[in-house]
Amino acid sequence: MLSRIKEILKEYGFVLYTRPYELNIVGLRSKSVQSNAFDDEIHVFYKSRMESGNTHIYPATTDPGTFWLNNPSFPQGTAILAQGQNVDAYAIGKHRGMYEALVQQKPVTVIRDYDRDAILDFKNGTRQTGNFGINIHRASVSGTTKSIDRYSAGCQVFKNADDFLTFMELCRQQPSFMVISSAIP
Repeated sequence: MLSRIKEILKEYGFVLYTRPYELNIVGLRSKSVQSNAFDDEIHVFYKSRMESGNTHIYPATTDPGTFWLNNPSFPQGTAILAQGQNVDAYAIGKHRGMYEALVQQKPVTVIRDYDRDAILDFKNGTRQTGNFGINIHRASVSGTTKSIDRYSAGCQVFKNADDFLTFMELCRQQPSFMVISSAIP
């Protein structure tokens, strides 16, 4: 799987980090258009000083939950992170001022799903680029969360709290924190 992800990144002309502890963070979106399921994955791969490569795969969502699709915070609709690469768009900070996560610090492009149903609409929504608070964080404070619900209004969200803690520890080891965050269908 890792070799295929690297091929896709190269096909799109995306940056691929190869120096020790420079994290490549890739959100892989499932083909499902049904909301509220943790059916995506966040892949993190990097080289350490002693090992040629390390890979971690975490169950996650790259999509908003049904609550936010039905009740968008913006009149234009609920944000879905668009496929692409967001270099240096994230840094360690506080998610909603509450706990440490990766927070958006530079503009990203989203697709606004405006029709207020539980089906993810990637093709008909308006594309917007800006600072929307599209973060990378966890769902509940402990354990494994079964349903997205209010945990994502467009963020990339880890299903398991322990996975997220491991991920954040990797982020703290990053020398300059250059990040790839891609939603690849």
